[in-house]
Amino acid sequence: MLTKTRTVLQNFAEAIQHEWLETNGLGGWASSSVIGVNTRRYHGLLVAAPASLAERMVLLSKLDEIIVTGDKRTELGVNLYSNHTIQPNGNDYLNSFTKDLFPQWEFEADGIKLKKTIVMLHGENTVIVTYDVLEAAEPFTLELTPLVAARNYHSLRQEGPGMHWHVDFENGIFHNKPDGKADLFISVPGSSYQHTPQWYNNFQYIVEQYRGLDHSEDLFKHGVLSVELKQGDSLGIIVSTENPEGRNAHELLTKENMRRQLLISHQPDDETFEQLTLAADQFIVKKGEFYKTVIAGYHWFSDWGRDTLISLPGLCLSTGRFEDAKKILSSFAKSVSMGMLPNHFIDNTQEFDFNAADTTLWYFIAVNKYLEATGDKSFVLTEILPVLKNVIDWHYNGTRHNIRVTDDGLLFAGEESQHLTWMDAKMGNFVQQRRGKPVELQALWYNALRIFAELLQLNGQEDDAGMLHMSADRVRKSFGQQFWYVEGNYLYDCINSKAEKVAEFRPNQLFAISLPFPLIEGDKAKVVLQQVTDHLYSPVGLRTLPKTDPDIVRERSDDDVRDASYHDGMLWSWLLGPYVDAIMRTGAREKAQEVINNFKYHLNEACIGSISEVFEPEAPYHPRGCVAHACSVAEMLRVIKDYLLYDIRMVKTAAKAEVTTAV
Repeated sequence: MLTKTRTVLQNFAEAIQHEWLETNGLGGWASSSVIGVNTRRYHGLLVAAPASLAERMVLLSKLDEIIVTGDKRTELGVNLYSNHTIQPNGNDYLNSFTKDLFPQWEFEADGIKLKKTIVMLHGENTVIVTYDVLEAAEPFTLELTPLVAARNYHSLRQEGPGMHWHVDFENGIFHNKPDGKADLFISVPGSSYQHTPQWYNNFQYIVEQYRGLDHSEDLFKHGVLSVELKQGDSLGIIVSTENPEGRNAHELLTKENMRRQLLISHQPDDETFEQLTLAADQFIVKKGEFYKTVIAGYHWFSDWGRDTLISLPGLCLSTGRFEDAKKILSSFAKSVSMGMLPNHFIDNTQEFDFNAADTTLWYFIAVNKYLEATGDKSFVLTEILPVLKNVIDWHYNGTRHNIRVTDDGLLFAGEESQHLTWMDAKMGNFVQQRRGKPVELQALWYNALRIFAELLQLNGQEDDAGMLHMSADRVRKSFGQQFWYVEGNYLYDCINSKAEKVAEFRPNQLFAISLPFPLIEGDKAKVVLQQVTDHLYSPVGLRTLPKTDPDIVRERSDDDVRDASYHDGMLWSWLLGPYVDAIMRTGAREKAQEVINNFKYHLNEACIGSISEVFEPEAPYHPRGCVAHACSVAEMLRVIKDYLLYDIRMVKTAAKAEVTTAV
């Protein structure tokens, strides 16, 4: 169980660096810091997801609590206002925060111990909040103050006439349409309601301030809900966009508890793997009536093709969610155009952006791993194989963005103003790009040819398969001749559009070792791996450049500099996946286990139980970027499962128990 102690929770500066996240399988969430002070515009108790992910809405920002005993009022909430004013200081009453299946808090004030649990229900825009009265010498009143934002999740609310004040209250259910359109229901059984409409101004979101963005918001209080409680009581609250009349919060919580227990019930008895399995569940969301997709990261990303396909093996296959994987692959199969798969799905519409050279090639890797995991030949050969043929044909003939196979069999990609690989970036009018033949693109192209050839063979097309294997052999030969940097003893990162060899030392070369069909093996692979270990490895990820490189960029609040730093200095945790693959290719299992063990501490920082997108390149490696990143969670899951890199002590204990039972 992941936990934060009283010492941490009462240290405001430390506590706000830790966050929690609940999601609903639709793209919505509930999230905040572990002490309840919102530090981002994206924090909220109910961030609802309508049909379009782009229209996600911070509906209810907070539900602050006050314990009333006699004439004394003890506020459990925490808010940060302008001039660094913290009011109230409810974290003074926090004993603990824990994250197992759900985030939970224990408060202690005035002889009252209160356990709070927050759960978001799967498949609906509904949050359950329960308060269990563990100790209370006398009955007391719990007052609940909803603070409403009712705005798009990227924007901020300011005081004005746009907020609707009218509230209907009946049978303990608060109902309001704060923006005149969206419904907000809050069910507090046995409660009374006092209507006291008022704006609260200048909430400060400190992470937004750090990122150099607007960071001040006004929230609206319609009134206060009050309920009488005593020792042994358990109050279940429902916050929803749908009318909760007739629903029971505790029954809904039990149902969601069972769903999550089922997710981990068939997984190895390893706490890290269980937490990552629960984290994986947060990224897989419903897309339309029949399909699934992957949210690239929380809180600001939607679904991206590259991230979805890199993530699919870990999120779906390593966790046994084979049907979800099939739905994702099927959805992509129906969106191919000119031999390319979309990298960006625009607002859940039928509009796509085909702006990546590697996304389509990651599809081959995902299909290959799906077939290995499921043996579902019928689906792959009938529905997917024609799509793969279309892709191969278009790449040989040439497709968008000057993506084409050149005379040497290698793959070229790039045109003005386009950022086509994962390590490209677009910042305003400036595009940072690797136009030409990036090293990982060659590795992916080589794997695409080998995988397609094996599928043709499986389909009885022996002659066609032989032709593809010959093409792949040519790629391997050309790669060996052109990409080995003799003086540096590593692989060039790119051969650019002028046929110049770019000798930047980057982690992309690992893909020539780590993918199912490696382009380099033996001594060269070992030398590259050692150099990556020496210059790029850290406990939480791989650097995009060695920290001694003069071109390294440190993250700052300026948007352009921050974006540049992501690919010219920052650490990426998802790269630990291919790094472990490369380690295992050299037979160094103990080293791979060490990588996993060194990383585990991160699950108890930043977003508790999940993995951040990027990290600062020097110790103590502060987490940056989105706090929950699909590729990072997926790759950690995948390599742990693929190579059985579970907690060594637990494995030994299980083995010992098995022997004892046998005796």
